Amino acid sequence: MNVLWVFAHPEPRSLNGALRDQGTATLARLGHRVRQSDLYAMGWNPVAGPADVAHDPREPLRLGPATDRARAAGALAPDIRAEHDKLAWADALVLQFPLWWHGMPAILKGWFDRVFVQGYAFGVHDDQGRPRRYGDGGLAGRRALVVTTAGARGTGLGPRGLHGDAEDVLFPVLHGTLFYAGMDVLPPLVVTGADRAGPAERARAAARLDDRLTALPTADPIGYRPERGGGYDEDLVLRPHLAPGRTDLAVHRT
Repeated sequence: MNVLWVFAHPEPRSLNGALRDQGTATLARLGHRVRQSDLYAMGWNPVAGPADVAHDPREPLRLGPATDRARAAGALAPDIRAEHDKLAWADALVLQFPLWWHGMPAILKGWFDRVFVQGYAFGVHDDQGRPRRYGDGGLAGRRALVVTTAGARGTGLGPRGLHGDAEDVLFPVLHGTLFYAGMDVLPPLVVTGADRAGPAERARAAARLDDRLTALPTADPIGYRPERGGGYDEDLVLRPHLAPGRTDLAVHRT
């Protein structure tokens, strides 16, 4: 497989840095090809704006349509086009970041803002003009694995934990971004207690990562319900006979 590893941590000597080095070496040992986008090392600009599309400042900017036109014309900013080239090459995406304030670091959010543009990862339609999203889309056919670390203890990120269940906390990126764009999203690898991990904890985290990467080509993705699978009405609300009486985020899984 061709694997794009997107890394968003400011310190390469951190636990995250060690896991990235371990993971990319494991993928190479398993015969996969790896490219990286180390966002801090690249000095990635996270701010989407007129410079992405060579916008005329005399005109009002509607960023979505403007990026769609620029993409179609091959006129997006060079750093965005370079990320599109990596994604076109990739069969799988590994997305690694520390969990900050229940979300991804701003530099990674800005990578999505600038790279997952209209006409590429959203705003994509089929031949009949129907939107391709939530199980279909511009990045369909690729696998995605989120690897994240948290300072919280493991039980605090569990189903009854104060911090919320890990997959619920990550729902915006797992479901609302990766699955929205059509990717097959694997269950995330969440390493807890990261800020106080000693050698034994680091070794266990590395072993868990190796296991997940070994299974990367074949592991079952999260069973999210596709938008066009018949489970949702015209307002995109889950039909009442499915998961009746429930309103938790897990209702969107089969």
